[in-house]
Amino acid sequence: MTTTTERPRSGFTTWLLEGADDEKYSRHPGPMVKKAEVHHQRSWWQVMCLTGVDYFSTLGYQPGIAAVAAGVLSPMATVVLVALTLLGALPVYRRVAAESPHGGGSLAMFTAILPRWTGKFFILVLLGFAATDFVITMTLSAADGAAHLVENPIVPHALHGHNMLITLALLALLAAIFLKGFAEAIGTAVVLVFAYLALNLIVSVVGVYEVVKAPHLTVVWKDLMFSQHGNIVAMIGVSLLVFPKLALGLSGFETGVAVMPQIRGKEGEDPDHPTTRIAGTRKLLTTAAIIMSCFLVVTSIITTILIPNEKFQTGGEANGRALAYLAHQYLGDGFGTVYDISTIAILWFAGASAMAGLLNLVPRYLPRFGMAPEWARASRPLVLVFAVISFGITVYFDADVDAQGGAYATGVLVLITSAAVAVTLSAARAGEKWKILGFGAVSAVFVYTTVANVFERPEGVQLASLFIVAIIVVSMVSRVRRAFELRAIEVDFDEKAAWLIDKIAATGTIRIVTHDLEGVEDRDPEEYRAKEAEQRLESHIPAKEPILFLEVIVKDASEFSTALHVKAVELEKYKILSVEATAVPNSIAAILIAIRDRTGLNPHVYFEWTEGNPLVNLLKFIFGGEGEVAPVTREILRREIPQRRQRPHVHVDS
Repeated sequence: MTTTTERPRSGFTTWLLEGADDEKYSRHPGPMVKKAEVHHQRSWWQVMCLTGVDYFSTLGYQPGIAAVAAGVLSPMATVVLVALTLLGALPVYRRVAAESPHGGGSLAMFTAILPRWTGKFFILVLLGFAATDFVITMTLSAADGAAHLVENPIVPHALHGHNMLITLALLALLAAIFLKGFAEAIGTAVVLVFAYLALNLIVSVVGVYEVVKAPHLTVVWKDLMFSQHGNIVAMIGVSLLVFPKLALGLSGFETGVAVMPQIRGKEGEDPDHPTTRIAGTRKLLTTAAIIMSCFLVVTSIITTILIPNEKFQTGGEANGRALAYLAHQYLGDGFGTVYDISTIAILWFAGASAMAGLLNLVPRYLPRFGMAPEWARASRPLVLVFAVISFGITVYFDADVDAQGGAYATGVLVLITSAAVAVTLSAARAGEKWKILGFGAVSAVFVYTTVANVFERPEGVQLASLFIVAIIVVSMVSRVRRAFELRAIEVDFDEKAAWLIDKIAATGTIRIVTHDLEGVEDRDPEEYRAKEAEQRLESHIPAKEPILFLEVIVKDASEFSTALHVKAVELEKYKILSVEATAVPNSIAAILIAIRDRTGLNPHVYFEWTEGNPLVNLLKFIFGGEGEVAPVTREILRREIPQRRQRPHVHVDS
């Protein structure tokens, strides 16, 4: 609600800030899907393709990264990855889907689990890692797309060595599409995913055939494993140690729950527990995990056996494009070119999916927490911000796929670890003993994996730390700058409160005395008697004129905006308006304006000065919702209503 007169926007500003006034994220970490958007929803298998452009596209670089990280043990390390996928990540996210059906994922679960400011700061930290995940998805996918392009034999040699420029061009094209207005095209995703998986299936079958046809290559591979690592126990140990480097293969789960609102449900379902959508998401997660697991195991075997190790190293023909190398090697340059085109397309679309995820993630939390400017609700300014960031990261990593693998894995692992911890806490609250043990074990594995990855490749947590610091600084600055907004989504009065307000308005003057109250159990008639006597004396309120007391009870000051439901309370002869809110002065100002709009009268409100250090009171207001109430209320009213005659009257006793 606002009565502020805004300056007219230019045509460019209006275009740039389109969507900034959308309130769909204000009430729920969802967002809830509007009725007008229902026709865009699809069956679960179609939506699987939307998350699949991120998840399945990792086949473009995962086998090569696994070969670099684990060498001849790549297949064994991949089996460890698959086991953790099916027995760890999949059960975790099936539960996340049930508890966060509006696409909020593990972040939404933590907003319900962790209280007040602790929860808010934890969410900011997780957002830093989520930003790392999604931004690196864009830059790594674009870099790998560039690698597939320049290594294609029919591409002019002049493009060789220009991976950086090609990567930046792909990212710029991605930003341009979103600036124009990109709607997640599920139909396009379906075509890309089916084509890409079909081509990978052909390459995999041909690769298996070549391995079977040349058994001596398998013998050489086995001999290398035993000569380098000694015995099976040592191999398993090394595979477990190098597994964190392969964690990119887990990238699709957070995206899988993020796209939940796109899954078609049944009419009449409980919006807080849409069973059809939850069931569809679980099918999506399970099917995608099984498909990806099969491809990962098969491709790790054929690439390790068929491709010489030096081809995987930086500058090698299979670096970042192992399956494309096999496609050209065994199926010819014609098929290989088709495979390259398909891979570049799905990698580019994976970047689009990541950008869409960021554009959905940031408005979902930061503006709702008051921790971002209002323009952060609009897509286009965020597109420009993320484009600049992705350009900087690409330059920093020199568009190198391998160099970005650690940072990508860190973002992925932290999000999956947070999801595992969240579902463990959820099971604990539900008293599910065996699930606590199971999810706790999975959480322990992911904690180890994350810590190992951080120590092995610290650039990931360093990059995430930059995101976290930037997000926290911007969030705190924004919270302070927006502290003087009304912060009320709406104001409504119950039947009795409305009757009291109308009755007192009939006298021609509305006088409201504010009263501090910690909780409803603290109400004492003697306090109201003393407060009324004091205000009538100090503020010269005639004895015959009725007054209303107004009490604001702060429940959670870490929240930014809330709906104000004002209730009437009678205690002996005293008439009280009571409301639960996030901040005292903002709520008082919003209620005064609502009373003015309802009655046509500017109400008079009476305060006492607050004792204490002004700086301490300011901090109490920002973080506790209280502090120096009288001057802050007046300042909020002044900013909200520039015309002095239309402003409620504020009185403070001496």
